[in-house]
Amino acid sequence: MDTADITPPARTAVVTGASRGLGRALAAWLAGAGYALVIDARDPGALEAARVALSRVPVIAVPGDVTDPGHRDALIRAAGTLGGADLLVNNAGTLGASPLPALADYPLPELRAAFEVNVVAPVALTQALLPSLRRRGGAVLNITSDAATAAYAGWGGYGAVKAALEQASNVLAAEENTVRVWWADPGDLRTRMQAEAFPGEDISDRPRPEDVIPGFATLISGRLPSGRYRAADLRPR
Repeated sequence: MDTADITPPARTAVVTGASRGLGRALAAWLAGAGYALVIDARDPGALEAARVALSRVPVIAVPGDVTDPGHRDALIRAAGTLGGADLLVNNAGTLGASPLPALADYPLPELRAAFEVNVVAPVALTQALLPSLRRRGGAVLNITSDAATAAYAGWGGYGAVKAALEQASNVLAAEENTVRVWWADPGDLRTRMQAEAFPGEDISDRPRPEDVIPGFATLISGRLPSGRYRAADLRPR
């Protein structure tokens, strides 16, 4: 998108990992709610397809890897073009080693890489966008998992990184007075990551990402207090 003549919108959301799955579903709901969007993903083709599908609102697509500081800078500049961020959705993530290994056998390079993607990058992006979020009374939404709080064999690596993200979110919520900080568990979904976690298994019984969006809509539009949430508990009744 040519950003030279964009009139800053009323609200802008930065959504990472928005080319597919939950990230794309969240971006679609936010577009419907009137948010302008800054979206990213590592696959430029898939990201461009998402941008076209979301183009009823201003959308800036920035392909790249959230672990790259230069890419994060590009996301921040894009949000500034749209007037600043009101919402940051840290959705981009990695399962880590697949098939899921026991911790006794977990390849340490892959574990370090998982911490970079799932913890360090979201914290870095949050740090960079906090001035805008504070100024605009915004919010941070970090996508987590029940693997952060329960012990599942084979999920030690992924559970550890999500537990770290949850604690970082918990502390940030205690430190920030004007910014809402949410960490939300969408539950098991019919996504590529779920397929990677259970290779060769039929995951068609899992809900689609779109099925849990009503819960996230309640969280975001209701501006609920900072804290941990499960999408299933937030669905309108």
